[in-house]
Amino acid sequence: MLRFLAGLVGVGFVSALLIAFLMPREKVEPTAASIYHLPEKEVKFSFDGPFGTYDREQLQRGFQVYKEVCSACHSLKLVAFRDLEGPGGLGFTKPEVKAIAKQWAVEVPSINPDTGEAATRKAIPSDYFPSPYANETAARAANNNALPPDMSLLAKAREGGAHYIYSIVTGYQAQPADLLKRFPDAKTPTGLHYNPYFANLNIAMPPPLVADGQVTYSDGTKATVDQMAQDASAFLMWAAEPKLENRHRWGLVVIIYLLIATALAYGAYRNIWRDKKH
Repeated sequence: MLRFLAGLVGVGFVSALLIAFLMPREKVEPTAASIYHLPEKEVKFSFDGPFGTYDREQLQRGFQVYKEVCSACHSLKLVAFRDLEGPGGLGFTKPEVKAIAKQWAVEVPSINPDTGEAATRKAIPSDYFPSPYANETAARAANNNALPPDMSLLAKAREGGAHYIYSIVTGYQAQPADLLKRFPDAKTPTGLHYNPYFANLNIAMPPPLVADGQVTYSDGTKATVDQMAQDASAFLMWAAEPKLENRHRWGLVVIIYLLIATALAYGAYRNIWRDKKH
């Protein structure tokens, strides 16, 4: 009886699968986003691949772009000023980091020790980058109710990483006429901007890099829009994964160790079983 019931359940399960497979599927109408959304642009970064490393000069330029352009709207709340120091950071010295923190445009929220009232103070190296807005309500009020995302982990949170960020920053363009012809209701709403590299094609953030020379690099590099976009994307990749180079180095060490261990194990196997097999 038990075997009969088990067979009956199996037949029912297989029948359900066949019915689901053979049933006609509902036709899904294409959307503007499914047709006009583009994959990330091809751009080469020094940290790409299993042996990639960060270019410290590029990271410092990218930090300058963040400081002068992006920090007006986007926070970096998981990165401290002292993280910029030394070879593990961006290569800045202690005095440089101290000066960067002290001169930061947004001061750190604090409490007046005499009155107990809310106050602000100059940042110090141990502080995390202060948010440009007091809270989420203030951020939305200043950005047409759109909340600028924190950039600390943006390069890891978005598929495509630094390539995605680069594509978004350089991807603003006029909405194609054929898109509006095929999808009249897909016209970019007022207050949004057409960008085919964004998931739904319309993004609240206006183009952050609008002209060559928007930032003046201290190392003399020509600040084209493309160069600034690459530098900022590289910096945000470092912000999201500052230990990437260590991971790559340890990964190589582990691979070498495993190869040596495999060779030794095979040699031991041959030595132990040589007489047994013959």
